[in-house]
Amino acid sequence: MPTPHRSLTRRSALLGAAGLLALPASTLAAAATPPPSGVWPNALQVPGGVARLSLGPAAVRPVAHAGDVPLLVVGDVIEWTALVGIALAAAPGEASIAVQTTGGQRQVAYTVAPKRYLEQRLKVSPRTVDLSPEDTARYERERDHQAVVMATFSKPLPQASALRMQVPTPGRRSSSFGLRRVFNGQSRNPHSGMDIAAGMGTPIVAPLPGRVIDTGDYFFNGNTVWMDHGGGLLSMVCHLSAIDVKPGDLLKTGERLGAVGATGRATGPHLHWGVMLNRAMVDPALFLAA
Repeated sequence: MPTPHRSLTRRSALLGAAGLLALPASTLAAAATPPPSGVWPNALQVPGGVARLSLGPAAVRPVAHAGDVPLLVVGDVIEWTALVGIALAAAPGEASIAVQTTGGQRQVAYTVAPKRYLEQRLKVSPRTVDLSPEDTARYERERDHQAVVMATFSKPLPQASALRMQVPTPGRRSSSFGLRRVFNGQSRNPHSGMDIAAGMGTPIVAPLPGRVIDTGDYFFNGNTVWMDHGGGLLSMVCHLSAIDVKPGDLLKTGERLGAVGATGRATGPHLHWGVMLNRAMVDPALFLAA
């Protein structure tokens, strides 16, 4: 997934992108995921995780922000909870959000714990880590466009009881989220989604109800569909062989949106699935029962 508003050189364009030169999930080492808690998303206060912060009771839904980015607040008048996506680049330590209620504004603090993700070192053809001027220009155009997509924050907000996601396609899931790849000795941004091993043409479905907000064929991610589930909770599926929806379409959980493929920078058919919360890519496993 491209990182918005970053200047690029021809060499750093690929190395700095979070969009994948993806390998089939079978090649990726598994990382531990937290056990299901019965409440989704599971709380895991580490880079790439989700913080669940109690805001207490209030007659009206509080408004919460991390910096200038609005946050998803769920619950009811008895107990409101802010769901905070923690970026993979977040530094461990103390953090806080701003909460506005009818009684005024306050800060709610939380702690980001360190997490060490796996690293994979690969030798690849130099052409896969050096972009041509034409490819660099294309990437930059797509990066700027997707930055607008990622800033989507819509209402109505999802219900707290409806945030358990369905896996978009059947197949063996790798716990590759956060995996850092080093190509020819050069580090790149961590893998920001989950890879699912599936055959060419396997159907892909919506993980939650939502609206399609973007479709396209992107340099790194290939055929891609973005969905908006409300309140800054977005999902994306990449490398599709077919896209069966268009922007504006409303989908229910389990409705088809495309098919598994190997488009973009992929070495074989599989699905790359990403989940974004308040503009931070977070581990999709936190939204799954198992």
